[in-house]
Amino acid sequence: MFFRQFYLQGLGHASYLIGSEETGEALVFDPRRDVDGYFDAARMQGLRIRYVLDSHGHNDYLSGLTEIAQRTEAQVWGSAEADLGYDHRPLRDGEQVELGEVGIEVLHTPGHAPEHLSLLVYDRDASADEPALLLSGGALLVGDLARPDLLVGRDEAEEAARTFCATIQKQILQLPDWVEVFPTHVAGSLCGASIGARLSTTVGYERRTNEILARVSSQGEFVEECLRVDNLPAVPPYWSRMRRQNLAGVAPLGVLREPPALRPDEVRAAVAGGAVVLDTRSPEAYGGGHIPGSLNAGLGASFATWAGTITPPGTPVILVLDSAADLWTATWDLLRIGYDLPAGWMAGGMTAWRTAALELVPLPQVTVHELKSRLDSQEVDLLDVRQPDEWASGHVHRATFLTGAELPGRMDEVPDNGRPVAVMCGSGYRSSASASLISRERDLPVLNVTGGMAAWKAAGYPTTTT
Repeated sequence: MFFRQFYLQGLGHASYLIGSEETGEALVFDPRRDVDGYFDAARMQGLRIRYVLDSHGHNDYLSGLTEIAQRTEAQVWGSAEADLGYDHRPLRDGEQVELGEVGIEVLHTPGHAPEHLSLLVYDRDASADEPALLLSGGALLVGDLARPDLLVGRDEAEEAARTFCATIQKQILQLPDWVEVFPTHVAGSLCGASIGARLSTTVGYERRTNEILARVSSQGEFVEECLRVDNLPAVPPYWSRMRRQNLAGVAPLGVLREPPALRPDEVRAAVAGGAVVLDTRSPEAYGGGHIPGSLNAGLGASFATWAGTITPPGTPVILVLDSAADLWTATWDLLRIGYDLPAGWMAGGMTAWRTAALELVPLPQVTVHELKSRLDSQEVDLLDVRQPDEWASGHVHRATFLTGAELPGRMDEVPDNGRPVAVMCGSGYRSSASASLISRERDLPVLNVTGGMAAWKAAGYPTTTT
């Protein structure tokens, strides 16, 4: 049996290729939208991708399922419990599929999503009857369970959590301790509150160490722990668009054109025509001078999440890059979360803009020492855009709390008291993204706190939990 995990750090996403060395058939589980890697790996092993499946309608990225189906004659599988808009073979709980020496047992594991499927995989060459691994999707995670609250309100989420409790008791914990567990939502995903750093685990290890599983004997405690609002991260606004598209069937990308290199005057004309500039440089570089009205999400592990938080959907995007070599890294990050190809990128970067004598504006950066002084003299208001658990663990007295994920829909709650607004996160990355959005949407003087809460605590300044 051939098995390979594909890890995408920026989305906290793992997908899988399983193949039979006996028949040459392969299955892709929970594929991301850029599917070349699966075909490359299959080709190197002499495998043919014959089947593809999504564990559930994902909220956090666009699936590559239809992309794979378009490129090959792969049979698309789908949950019999789902209302899917594409042709598929429906799979039901307990159904078994044999790919040569690879045995696959379908488990209906609702909780994170009502249609959710996990796959129990057998390596018949090693043991005909004992399972080897579980592709758990969004059921059992490393040190956590996937959240049950993404699709519904509080009352329905409580019912989903009760369903999840039954899934864990009747499906997951009935498996032998040695079964390896490979989730789809891994470190970096917002689909769990405290996902561990490792990319796999075992049923036995989770049985012994997973704090939520320890409460599974009491349904009331389990439901309460699953739905702790202070423990669940806020999710970016683009998530509301992903599941609908995934269930309907994502439009295949086909052959992608090259985003054009644009001169500064062309960028200025595009902005005048309604395009938005997404500046992918670091917060420090952006703060030193940027195109008026541009948004900032530094290219790196958090880029997709924050670009998807602050960039309005359906608007042409122009990229500002540190290097032309970064173009397709940024482009794929946007495509994976449902944005169109960028309308272009600025050739020569900000050097070209500056040497064209075009307007630059700064995002002033303040140290925590300056912030402390200005707060004491009531010269500035402070907006904290961290996650709820970060806020609960300690924050600056009299700060306003509004997660960056919620900021686009709650812009009117940004303090407006005739003073500058300093924006703080954990280190300065999220606050720069949030500050860039506030600067674009509100007529307010905005500052970015360099070093964020980490620097504030390192300086020994006080925090409160009330």
